Amino acid sequence: MNVSALEWAITLTVTIAILLFDVVVIGRRPHEPSRRETATALSIYIGLAVIFGLWTWFFHGSQYGLEFFAGWLTEYSLSVDNLFIFLIIMASFKVPRIYQQQALLVGIILALIFRGVFIALGAVAIQQFSWVFYVFGAFLVYTAIKLVRDTEHDDDAENSVVRFARRHMKFTDRWDGLRLWVRENGTRLMTPMFLVIVALGTTDLLFALDSIPAIYGLTQEPYLVFTANVFALMGLRQLYFLLGDLLKRLVYLSQGLALILAFIGVKLLLHALHENELPFINGGEHVPVPEIPTLLSLGVIVVTLLVTTAASLYKTRVHDVRKNGEPAGGTQDPDEAQAGPTH
Repeated sequence: MNVSALEWAITLTVTIAILLFDVVVIGRRPHEPSRRETATALSIYIGLAVIFGLWTWFFHGSQYGLEFFAGWLTEYSLSVDNLFIFLIIMASFKVPRIYQQQALLVGIILALIFRGVFIALGAVAIQQFSWVFYVFGAFLVYTAIKLVRDTEHDDDAENSVVRFARRHMKFTDRWDGLRLWVRENGTRLMTPMFLVIVALGTTDLLFALDSIPAIYGLTQEPYLVFTANVFALMGLRQLYFLLGDLLKRLVYLSQGLALILAFIGVKLLLHALHENELPFINGGEHVPVPEIPTLLSLGVIVVTLLVTTAASLYKTRVHDVRKNGEPAGGTQDPDEAQAGPTH
């Protein structure tokens, strides 16, 4: 894929401009966004991603268009899973709703920085070491197994870095927007927002370790890897406020992501075997290793996400109905219905 310097420049300029716009708007007027506001912004971001994918398809070829859409959907689904952790962080530190937009924006900026670094390192590793695909593939399969075994998110947002900060710094309970420290009686004290940013930053770092190998399993083009991550992260703040409690209903999301990551891991391992043409037990002859086409990868990702979402919503709906004292089918015994409530 031949990406010109102009395309890179436009992409980076637009990304920075959107982030600066968000910083200025939220900085001047911190607030809890309305449902209409978040839905409108999220629709714009998703629309821009679709337009970019179509532009890639028509100007760089259908193969790269498919790779972008597959990578974007994968990164987006991983980002939705990340929102669970963001919810836990906000609840654990009792972040006022009015300041949550600011905290999320900082978290998204940190995520872009970390992923940009990992994208660059990944591109260099792929060019220099062909065996890195084995590492990426094995890591994704390992991550998938972890997701299957541990589908419950820990309600404690304080990781080792946060606990270290608590032990070695002085803190105040007073919130003051995005300010990380304040002075009280001549002493500098860190605000709770400092701990929130530390928690978000360390979480973003761990998420980048999962997401970058996953998307490099779908495309080896750094430009597509970067843009897929940008479009997946840009609407994350709006998605956080729009979905709200609905996130808790996606009970099978971890299993769905585990399947996607395992599939991409196997795809990477097959790609590595195909590229290196390792001899197999067949008289020392090279046995051709098949590669999984991008169109099949996109189909697996879409179907998995649709089935996961539908199954999750169905299960939580049935659970809610049973919790309210009714059978899952929503029917009631005729005799009980005629008898009416008892006192």
